[in-house]
Amino acid sequence: MTENKVLCVVCAWKATCQKQFSIKAGQKCTEFVRDVSIKKEEEKKE
Repeated sequence: MTENKVLCVVCAWKATCQKQFSIKAGQKCTEFVRDVSIKKEEEKKE
């Protein structure tokens, strides 16, 4: 079972983010965008 995690390590803005790693568990980052260069588990299996 895969889960979409909203974490700094999978965010496209991680290199230039001013909020990086300051978001606490359960909070939503309004600037989060999934980094498409990081393959999802389903894509890796193919």
